[in-house]
Amino acid sequence: MTIPRTIPSATTDATRPATMPREPRPRTVRMPVPTVVWAALAAVVATTLRLVRIGRAGDLFVDETIYRQLGVSAGQGGFPRTDEGLFFLHPPGHFYMEAGWIRLVGDHQDVIAGVHSMRVLNALLAGVTAALVVFLVARVRSRGAGLAAGLVFALDQFCIRQNNRVLLETGTMVWVLAGFLVLVGLTRPDPPPWARGRALLAGLFLGLAVLTKDHAALITVLPLLAALLLGWGPPRRLVALALGTIVVMYGVYVSLIAGFGHFDAFWDAKTHGVRRLLGLVQETGFNAPGTPSLAGRLLDELPGYGTTYLLLALTPVALVLLLRRKEPVYRLLALFHASAIVTLGYALGVGTLEEQALYLLFVPNLVALAVTVPVPRASRRWLRAAFAGALAAVLVMPAVVYAQDRWTADDGFDRLRTYLLTHVPAGSGIVTVDGQRTRGVTNWALDDTYRLGNWTTPEARAAQNATYLIVPWRVIEQGYGRSSLAEVRELTDGLRPLFTFHGPTYGTLALYRLPSPLPGPDIARSAVPATGPVLPAPGPVGPAPSGAAEVRDGPP
Repeated sequence: MTIPRTIPSATTDATRPATMPREPRPRTVRMPVPTVVWAALAAVVATTLRLVRIGRAGDLFVDETIYRQLGVSAGQGGFPRTDEGLFFLHPPGHFYMEAGWIRLVGDHQDVIAGVHSMRVLNALLAGVTAALVVFLVARVRSRGAGLAAGLVFALDQFCIRQNNRVLLETGTMVWVLAGFLVLVGLTRPDPPPWARGRALLAGLFLGLAVLTKDHAALITVLPLLAALLLGWGPPRRLVALALGTIVVMYGVYVSLIAGFGHFDAFWDAKTHGVRRLLGLVQETGFNAPGTPSLAGRLLDELPGYGTTYLLLALTPVALVLLLRRKEPVYRLLALFHASAIVTLGYALGVGTLEEQALYLLFVPNLVALAVTVPVPRASRRWLRAAFAGALAAVLVMPAVVYAQDRWTADDGFDRLRTYLLTHVPAGSGIVTVDGQRTRGVTNWALDDTYRLGNWTTPEARAAQNATYLIVPWRVIEQGYGRSSLAEVRELTDGLRPLFTFHGPTYGTLALYRLPSPLPGPDIARSAVPATGPVLPAPGPVGPAPSGAAEVRDGPP
């Protein structure tokens, strides 16, 4: 029997594939990194860089000792005061923050140790600033731009130096950025939930900035007034609400002062401060007579702060790029940026120009550049590579300068105080020559243990039994001393210092034993210099061990 051959049907052939298809590989979906992670990274980098060798990388600055004393006073209740009386030149916001920090970590009897503790607080505030920069730029543009801006702030040497000193600008900028971060969320076409509450919160943050430093009104109140007039940024009703909150907060502060009977002292301090701001009184800063020029200072610091100057040179570019954008959020940031430019420009021309004022322009300018500078598209890889290389240079160059600065000892007053506690009895009379119109850094650093004054004549030294002299030579050479360079040279002519320290801030810091102002043998020229090593930190007065007292840290 014949078995028929099976012939497959056409239907079967048509439906059967020639080869089995490969299963598609599942695509890897990359989850975007949350903005809070980038903000935390920038905050950690900024804080860590400022905490490294925080006590040795920058010598004592006169304002630091004053502000630390005001923080201690604020913690004791009432309006902040120094041992000279109530202090109304600046608002009390930062000083009450210092009081809270003291309550949290404890106080230090030693003046310089107390200042170093306050520097830690400022380092933490700098970390918050870096995080706010990331959040603000990310909300306006992108997470990547926010991270880049946060890292530039964290590594910038000028910002590090400002944040490492107990100055008001660091805390002020935290509140300013927080206020504008809330405001940019109100610029959307559709009103966000709780719009009025957010406007009140923005006004609260900006009001705290003004209560930290009156000068902040020029970058908070001024741009909001312009936004109200031009209709830029958030709706006018929300801008007016934020602006009114600032005014009410400052009004409450003034009312409290008047209620406790201190309005006259407040008015005297504020009118003097306004005259300084307008340049009618030039006590400090680069525009003051007899002080170093701004151009000379910029040239001296160009090798270490070239990146900072480059970013500041792009300030007009950032403003133009902001003004080209018509969206309300860019218009609001343009007013913020323009106010900072006008503020510093006036100070540069005729006002009181101090180094820390530049910080109030640098941070807004960094934000403006981060939200406007165009980034090459992905298709143009060579452009992206060039952009990445430029960004890496901006980040790496300050790191090299940072390493050099951090490992160059600059803690002369800390070591001088240790030497004095070890070799000079408490209550001894010491002649000071720094402090042009008020008490200088020497007086503020040592007046808790010694008697100090500008007793430069033999009669004054005899009346006060002052037998020692402290000279921070760079202060005198730059014209910031109460005594002239010629007078100090005459005082120290032929004297051998008992202690010297060479550092970047004060040049040579020296302690001398003065000759007796009364008739008799020349004590200072015949005395043997005191001996004993300089201890690493202040300690109790005790017997002086043997060793050389001279300190020569830093470059030869």
